[in-house]
Amino acid sequence: MSGTLRLYDYWRSSAAYRVRIALNLKGLDYESVPVHLVRDGGEQRRSEFLTLNPQGLVPVLVDGERVVRQSLAIIEYLDELHPAPPLLPSTARDRARVRALAQIVACDIHPLNNLRVMQYLERELEATEMQRQAWMRHWMAEGLAAMEAEVVDHPSSGSFCEGELPGLADCCLVPQLYNARRFALDLSPYPTLQRIDANCSALEAFRDAAPERQPDAPDSVR
Repeated sequence: MSGTLRLYDYWRSSAAYRVRIALNLKGLDYESVPVHLVRDGGEQRRSEFLTLNPQGLVPVLVDGERVVRQSLAIIEYLDELHPAPPLLPSTARDRARVRALAQIVACDIHPLNNLRVMQYLERELEATEMQRQAWMRHWMAEGLAAMEAEVVDHPSSGSFCEGELPGLADCCLVPQLYNARRFALDLSPYPTLQRIDANCSALEAFRDAAPERQPDAPDSVR
């Protein structure tokens, strides 16, 4: 590490939420730099932020002169620099499984439900609020059903997605279930995921990363 860690963050961003969990699990101090994704058209669209991340997305981790983008890349960067406690298993086979679970959320569910997609559906396709929420719940349900099938009765599943230590897949799962509850998705078809989520929520690292505990969260949700 070469300086203070700065996380460009938004309290309700599930991708940033993943990174907050990872930082907490690693016991790393960091400075939160809020980027409001809605106010004044979205601070992520300002030129100074686009210089930092041309995609106009959070999270972004700044470590000294290094800039790391994309939540999974950030988490693996932190895991390589700070191996203990590990967020990925020791064997290639198990690492592949954990990455696959994480990518169900990060690559398949989340990209179809993030803010810019919802704004496009609203502004360009004139989808109603009811239609947009139905869209979100549909893709959440499809992805979570696949993830449930991957973890239920799997010999590697334990208290967490992989064994008895929280890791990369759990960093992705918990924010996704937070979003699912926010949009009133019925979670009863996913009992294994709910059990893992409850185990994660018992840990301070996960609780402190929750959206309502972030410095930029509005008072109404604290």
